[in-house]
Amino acid sequence: MDWFLVLSSLIKISGFTFLVILPFVALSSLAERKVSAYIQDRVGPNRVGVPLTIFGAKKDFPLFGLIQPLADGLKFILKEDLTPKHVRKFYFWLAPALTMVPALLTCAVIPFGSYLNIGGREVKMVIADLNVGPLFTFAIASLGVYGIVLAGWASNSKYPFLGGVRSSSQMISYEIALGLSVVPVLMVFQELNLGMIVEEQDKNGWLLLPLWGEGLSWQRWALLLPMGISFVVFTIAMFAETNRMPFDLPECETELVAGYHTEYSSMKFAMFFLGEYAAMIIGSGLIVTLFLGGWSIPFLPTAELAKTTWWMGFLHMGCFLTKVAAFIFFFMWVRWTLPRFRFDQLMRLGWVFFFELALANVFLTALILMIVKR
Repeated sequence: MDWFLVLSSLIKISGFTFLVILPFVALSSLAERKVSAYIQDRVGPNRVGVPLTIFGAKKDFPLFGLIQPLADGLKFILKEDLTPKHVRKFYFWLAPALTMVPALLTCAVIPFGSYLNIGGREVKMVIADLNVGPLFTFAIASLGVYGIVLAGWASNSKYPFLGGVRSSSQMISYEIALGLSVVPVLMVFQELNLGMIVEEQDKNGWLLLPLWGEGLSWQRWALLLPMGISFVVFTIAMFAETNRMPFDLPECETELVAGYHTEYSSMKFAMFFLGEYAAMIIGSGLIVTLFLGGWSIPFLPTAELAKTTWWMGFLHMGCFLTKVAAFIFFFMWVRWTLPRFRFDQLMRLGWVFFFELALANVFLTALILMIVKR
């Protein structure tokens, strides 16, 4: 048995999942309120701090509100966990886990860095280097809808049930556009390995935009159009997949109280929000990986350098997390900028516009590739 491989895999699993994703989830809840406060010209949370005794005097260091997620977590843990008598208990308890777990499993195939040179051995910065990365991601992420539907059905209440039905129709509808928007990317790179796709972008440019590599070749300019369409469709479909504004119809408080999680309290209630933020983080990671170069540094192809120098691997990981954080900020900015769609508008947008646009983009990409390769 290769103990180095086992140990490195365990470190990647624990490090990326528990030291990166989960803290990101907690800080995202704080960032959500900070961004909304900034947009609405408010202060936002800034009071929760660390009490310390210095020279006999008790002082509180607020640390810009960074301890707020910890206070929120303790509040949810200590609150009474109520289970209404009229619910279907087994499925009622199962639903929050089915929402949280798929969001965390999908991070296994996302390359969060290039390579780390440890003891002369190259370690790829991805938990599971699968050759079917996008397929695995969509297969696991699609399971998240079961948690929401079960929560609505098991609550045995009208508003949660309507929220669950809305969510199932919304997520299934936009998964079609989401999957079709990735097809042009796979056609261009002829790869299903997300790590290899990022390495190709490291050599040739994000969205195949001719910023470096071959320069201003007309073939790459021609492919910029279908890749740009895929990027726009994938990004908007990801808003609908993660139930984010302006597509948060399953939990529309003006119509459904709180939607599918109306009957939940304590940590079960918190797990729905943790699952939503985790899905938003993984969605941002997918967008960055497929279209914005992943861990690659702008104007600086450095994949080969990372195989021989340890510091470049850490630089790539920092670059990936910076891009993900920037896209999470974009998610939040959109939430506090755009009004909510009506449900008929949401379904019309998914079936009448994005489905046809993504499908036509597949044919456009095939046509351009046929002309370019002649």
